[in-house]
Amino acid sequence: MGTNGVTILHVEDDPNDVLLIARAFRKADSSAQLRVVNDGEQALHYLGGMNSFANREQFPLPSLVLLDLKLPRKSGIEVLEWMRTRPLLKRIPVVMLTSSRQPVDINRAYDLGVNAYLVKPVNFDGLVEMVKMVDQFWLRANEHPSPNSD
Repeated sequence: MGTNGVTILHVEDDPNDVLLIARAFRKADSSAQLRVVNDGEQALHYLGGMNSFANREQFPLPSLVLLDLKLPRKSGIEVLEWMRTRPLLKRIPVVMLTSSRQPVDINRAYDLGVNAYLVKPVNFDGLVEMVKMVDQFWLRANEHPSPNSD
C-alpha cells in the first residue's frame, strides 16, 4: 500500500501501456499503489473480490479505477456498466484512459457514469503530466464517497 493507503486498479491489456503508466506514477511521485489486471473479466473478479482476488488485504478495493476502453473478454464499457450496478462499487471513481476520441465512446462512457474520460498522450512527458493531474485531483483534492450504498 502507498503511504496514504490509496490503491488504484489499472485495467489495461497492452503491456507497454502498463509499464508506461507505472513509470509515470513513479515519476509523478504518487504514493498510490497500482494494481494491474489485463482484461475486463479480471477487472470484475478483482472488484468483486472473486476467485484469486478474494483476499482484500492483498487486493484492496481501489480508491480509483483507471479503465481502458478496448479490452479482451469484457470491454471497459461493460466493466463500468457492471460497477455502476453494484452497491459496493458504484461510487468508486472511474477514469477512462484510452486512445479513442470517438464521440460515441465518450458519450456512452458518460451515460454509464464515468467520472472522467482521458485520451492517452502520445509521449511520455505528456503521460507524466496527465498522471500528476489524476493523482493531484482524484487522490488528493477530491473528496471520496463512502463505499457502501447508504
